[in-house]
Amino acid sequence: MKKHHEPFGLHLMIDAYDCSPKSLNDTNLIYKILDELPDLLGMKKLMKPYIVYAEGNNKRDPGGWSGFVMIQESHVSIHTFIKRRFVTTDVYSCKHFDTQKAIDYFKKTFHTEDIEFYIEERGKKYPPENID
Repeated sequence: MKKHHEPFGLHLMIDAYDCSPKSLNDTNLIYKILDELPDLLGMKKLMKPYIVYAEGNNKRDPGGWSGFVMIQESHVSIHTFIKRRFVTTDVYSCKHFDTQKAIDYFKKTFHTEDIEFYIEERGKKYPPENID
């Protein structure tokens, strides 16, 4: 008989449209999100958030801020596209977390209701115990 395994973790992917350009271009806000969201979701940061400006490389990608924070449980990342009023984010954690709390947080922070999100279970066959 095959045992059911708990998935290794959850991967929340958010695409948000019609965001406030001011919030998308605010490095302090991007830093704040990456600094406080892990705590809000009960995760432990392993480093301070890291943010860089990525110049546009063509008409499809007009540039914006990208940020990342590594957490004990995996990572949180943000990529803003200021001229397109668009942001894409990932919250990936091996620890179960409240995905709706994260979605609501991003909606409020980027001043939008136009959001698509995907929640994937990762590591669906992750072994439940050490295998020697």
